[in-house]
Amino acid sequence: MDFKLDKSHLLQQELFRKFAETEIKPLAKEMDENEVYDQGLLEKMQKYGFFGIPYSQEYGGGGSDTLAYTLCMEEVSKVDASTGITISVHTSLCCSCIDEFGTEEQKQKYLRPLIDGSKIGCYGLTEPGAGSDVQGAQTVAVKDGDDWLITGSKIFTTNSGFADTCIVFALTDRSVPASKGLTAFIVDLKEMPGIEVSENIERMGIRAASNCIVSYDNVRVSPDRILGGVGKGFKIAMSALDKGRIGIAAQAVGIAQGALNEAIKYAKERKQFGKPVISFQNSQFKCAEMQTKIDAARLLTWRAAKAKDNHEVYGPYAAAAKLFASDTAVEVTRFAVQLMGGYGYCREYPVERMYRDAKITEIYEGTSEVMKMVVSGSMKLK
Repeated sequence: MDFKLDKSHLLQQELFRKFAETEIKPLAKEMDENEVYDQGLLEKMQKYGFFGIPYSQEYGGGGSDTLAYTLCMEEVSKVDASTGITISVHTSLCCSCIDEFGTEEQKQKYLRPLIDGSKIGCYGLTEPGAGSDVQGAQTVAVKDGDDWLITGSKIFTTNSGFADTCIVFALTDRSVPASKGLTAFIVDLKEMPGIEVSENIERMGIRAASNCIVSYDNVRVSPDRILGGVGKGFKIAMSALDKGRIGIAAQAVGIAQGALNEAIKYAKERKQFGKPVISFQNSQFKCAEMQTKIDAARLLTWRAAKAKDNHEVYGPYAAAAKLFASDTAVEVTRFAVQLMGGYGYCREYPVERMYRDAKITEIYEGTSEVMKMVVSGSMKLK
């Protein structure tokens, strides 16, 4: 068992770190304040291959693995969680659905431009009345000749404000549970008549990320855009979320590490009672506790990533990693604000943004309660 990254992964990690520090960090505060993602930055990430890291070079991807992807997610999320979720939804949710369940024709037509970065993807599963309970989905697809007409509404669709391709889930058979009647469709948000994307939903955190309501009004979809077969949507959705949880765990690790780094830097310079704040043993012990939890969260995340790369059962590992890492991110960012005192509460410093951003990692792509259901289910407690 080796807990060290190999040379290839270390080089990738350094590349991601340098890009995050030089290209993302200078824009993070402004993007958060304006609640708009910088499209120039998006283009740079496309150019450098950030959107196809774990996918085959056969389709224009980076030819790397899930572990490398988690390194990317951590490094960018250290400086900006909005960038992290932008990459995550595209990579873990949209691309993975087509990569795993798509036909060769679908991969060539839809996956290739996604993973080479020329198009951006999103994932439409959550509805106003169906979050953790996918069975409550109301979006439907009705057969019309050979085509299908999709009608309904999806909420919190990350990247939808500028995405090209969306994997949207609709009920094609309402006489059975969603686990058997849900179907996945590949749609083009910008070109298909009947699709309306709302303004950005105002949120507490990840404010620069695009997150909208996407409405479908009799959107005509041809059968060649069905992914994995009619009625296979629930399996596809759950498979994508398993993958996505690895990315969110890495995002949470990045947020936590970034916040702790900022707080320590400040505490070395800030003096109280005639000496640096960091010199007090209470500060040192608390920093040690926080770093230990971050390291544990990182190793849980790497375990899930390696299990996936080794084609092992990884869903419970991904859930455990997300559960612990998201809890750690909230705790560490809260501590970072506290360590910095009044300045930590000011928007001049990034830890208040990190504190706001951390909370969502306990909610999206499966709440902490759902993660506990997944982990306990794998334990065969009954």
